[in-house]
Amino acid sequence: MRELHFKDSFWNTDINSTAGYDNIIQHLNDGKRTCKEIEDFMKARAAIEEKYAKELLGLSKKVCGHSEMNTLKRSLDVFKLQTENVSLSHLHLAQTMREEAKKLEDFREKQKEARKKIEQQMDALHKQKAAQYKKTAEAKKTYDQKCRDKEEAEQNMNRNATTSSSKQQEKLYAKTQQAKQTAEEADRIYSQNVSVLGKMREEWLKEHVKACEFFEKQEVERINMLRNVVWTHLNHLSQQCVTSDELYEEVRKSLEQCNIQEDLEHFINLRRTGDKPPAPVPYENFYNNQRAAASLPTVFRRAAAPPPPTPENDPLYSTVAEPGYSLIRY
Repeated sequence: MRELHFKDSFWNTDINSTAGYDNIIQHLNDGKRTCKEIEDFMKARAAIEEKYAKELLGLSKKVCGHSEMNTLKRSLDVFKLQTENVSLSHLHLAQTMREEAKKLEDFREKQKEARKKIEQQMDALHKQKAAQYKKTAEAKKTYDQKCRDKEEAEQNMNRNATTSSSKQQEKLYAKTQQAKQTAEEADRIYSQNVSVLGKMREEWLKEHVKACEFFEKQEVERINMLRNVVWTHLNHLSQQCVTSDELYEEVRKSLEQCNIQEDLEHFINLRRTGDKPPAPVPYENFYNNQRAAASLPTVFRRAAAPPPPTPENDPLYSTVAEPGYSLIRY
C-alpha cells in the first residue's frame, strides 16, 4: 500500500482556497497543545513525587523503636535508614521528571520558532496570490468589456456604412479603431496579469510542497519525541520501583538477622535482678502466736496483784496463763 504524505493530500481545486493548508496548521497547533499538556503533566507528577519524598523524609526522622535493643533495634535502624534512602530516590526522580519536562518544553519552543518562519512565508504567498488573482479577475472583466465595446463599435460602423455621410463614417471608423486599441491594451494587461498569476501559482505550488514536507517532518519528530518522552517517563517510574524494592530488601535482610531468643537473652543479661524468687508468705495464726509466747521460759518478775474478789453470780475472768483461756467465760 502506498504511503500517504502531506504534500499529496492537501490540495484544493479552488486556487484561492487554503483549506488543506489550514487543516495542516490546525493539526500542528493541536500537536503543540498536546506537547504542553504532557509537559504540564510531568511537572505536576514531579511536584507530587517531591511532596511525597519530603513527607517520607520527615517520617524517617521520627522516633521509631528508640527503646528497643540488640538485633531488633538494628533492624529498625535499617528500616528508618532505607526509608530515608527511598525518600531521597523519590527526590531524584522528581528532579529527573523536571529535566524531561524541560527537554520537551525546549523541543516545543524550537518547533514553534521553526514553524513561524514557514507560516509567515506561506501567509505572504497566500496574500500575494489572492491579490494577484483579484487583479487578474478585474483585468479580465475590463478586457471582456472592452472587447464588447469594440464589437459594438464595429457593428455600428458596418450598419451605417451605406447610410451615413463620409464624415460620419470617418467618426465611426475612428471610434472603432479607438475601441480596438483599447481592447488590445486590455487584452495585453489581462494577458500580463494571467502570466504573473501563473508564475505566482508555480512559486506557491513549490513552496506549498516544501511547507508540507517540512510540516510532515516536524510531525514525525513530534510524535517520536512524545513517544520517547512517555516511554522514558515510565522507565524512570519502573526504575524507582526497582530501587525502592532493593532498599526494602536491605530491611528484609536485616529482619532475617533479627534473633528473638538473642534479644530476650540480651535484655535479661542487661537488666536481670536475680534468679531466686521470694519465699512464700506463711499464714500466721494470731492465737498460735499467743500460745507460742506462753511456752517461752518463765521470767521471774514481781508477783502480780491478786484478782479482786468476785461477787456471787458475776462471770469469772480467767488469766492468760490459764489453760483453756478465752475472752469471756460464763
